[in-house]
Amino acid sequence: MGLKKLAEKMVEYNSRLEAGKAEKIKSSHVQKVLKKLRRKAADLEAEIHMEKNSDRKARLVRKLGTAHESVKRAEWLLREID
Repeated sequence: MGLKKLAEKMVEYNSRLEAGKAEKIKSSHVQKVLKKLRRKAADLEAEIHMEKNSDRKARLVRKLGTAHESVKRAEWLLREID
Protein backbone atom coordinates (compact mmCIF):
# COMPACT_ATOMS: atom_id res chain seq x y z
CA MET A 1 0.00 0.00 0.00
CA GLY A 2 1.46 3.32 -1.03
CA LEU A 3 1.45 6.54 0.91
CA LYS A 4 -1.44 7.85 -1.21
CA LYS A 5 -3.69 5.03 0.02
CA LEU A 6 -2.45 5.58 3.56
CA ALA A 7 -3.37 9.25 3.30
CA GLU A 8 -6.84 8.28 2.09
CA LYS A 9 -7.23 5.90 5.01
CA MET A 10 -6.13 8.68 7.39
CA VAL A 11 -8.83 10.99 5.99
CA GLU A 12 -11.40 8.21 6.47
CA TYR A 13 -10.14 7.62 10.02
CA ASN A 14 -10.42 11.33 10.86
CA SER A 15 -14.02 11.32 9.61
CA ARG A 16 -14.86 8.32 11.78
CA LEU A 17 -13.07 9.93 14.72
CA GLU A 18 -15.09 13.15 14.39
CA ALA A 19 -18.31 11.12 14.16
CA GLY A 20 -17.41 9.28 17.37
CA LYS A 21 -17.12 5.94 15.59
CA ALA A 22 -13.39 5.45 16.25
CA GLU A 23 -11.00 5.88 19.13
CA LYS A 24 -8.01 8.22 18.90
CA ILE A 25 -4.78 6.49 17.95
CA LYS A 26 -2.24 7.04 20.70
CA SER A 27 1.33 7.79 19.71
CA SER A 28 2.56 5.44 22.45
CA HIS A 29 0.81 2.55 20.69
CA VAL A 30 2.41 3.42 17.36
CA GLN A 31 5.82 3.77 19.02
CA LYS A 32 5.41 0.34 20.61
CA VAL A 33 4.64 -1.25 17.23
CA LEU A 34 7.48 0.70 15.60
CA LYS A 35 9.92 -0.65 18.17
CA LYS A 36 8.78 -4.23 17.42
CA LEU A 37 9.08 -3.66 13.67
CA ARG A 38 12.62 -2.30 13.99
CA ARG A 39 13.63 -5.23 16.20
CA LYS A 40 12.17 -7.66 13.65
CA ALA A 41 14.07 -5.95 10.82
CA ALA A 42 17.33 -6.20 12.78
CA ASP A 43 16.68 -9.89 13.48
CA LEU A 44 16.02 -10.53 9.79
CA GLU A 45 19.24 -8.75 8.78
CA ALA A 46 21.24 -10.89 11.20
CA GLU A 47 19.53 -14.04 9.92
CA ILE A 48 20.25 -13.07 6.31
CA HIS A 49 23.96 -12.69 7.02
CA MET A 50 24.11 -16.14 8.64
CA GLU A 51 21.95 -17.99 6.08
CA LYS A 52 23.73 -20.13 3.52
CA ASN A 53 20.73 -21.48 1.59
CA SER A 54 20.10 -19.06 -1.30
CA ASP A 55 16.36 -19.79 -1.54
CA ARG A 56 15.80 -19.14 2.15
CA LYS A 57 18.02 -16.08 1.97
CA ALA A 58 15.92 -14.65 -0.89
CA ARG A 59 12.76 -15.21 1.16
CA LEU A 60 14.31 -13.44 4.14
CA VAL A 61 15.31 -10.51 1.94
CA ARG A 62 11.68 -10.17 0.80
CA LYS A 63 10.54 -10.28 4.42
CA LEU A 64 13.09 -7.59 5.27
CA GLY A 65 11.73 -5.39 2.48
CA THR A 66 8.23 -5.78 3.91
CA ALA A 67 9.52 -4.94 7.38
CA HIS A 68 11.23 -1.78 6.10
CA GLU A 69 8.04 -0.72 4.32
CA SER A 70 6.05 -1.28 7.51
CA VAL A 71 8.53 0.87 9.45
CA LYS A 72 8.07 3.68 6.92
CA ARG A 73 4.30 3.47 7.27
CA ALA A 74 4.47 3.49 11.06
CA GLU A 75 6.80 6.51 11.03
CA TRP A 76 4.42 8.31 8.67
CA LEU A 77 1.45 7.49 10.90
CA LEU A 78 3.32 8.73 13.95
CA ARG A 79 3.99 12.07 12.23
CA GLU A 80 0.34 12.34 11.18
CA ILE A 81 -1.16 11.74 14.62
CA ASP A 82 1.19 14.05 16.52
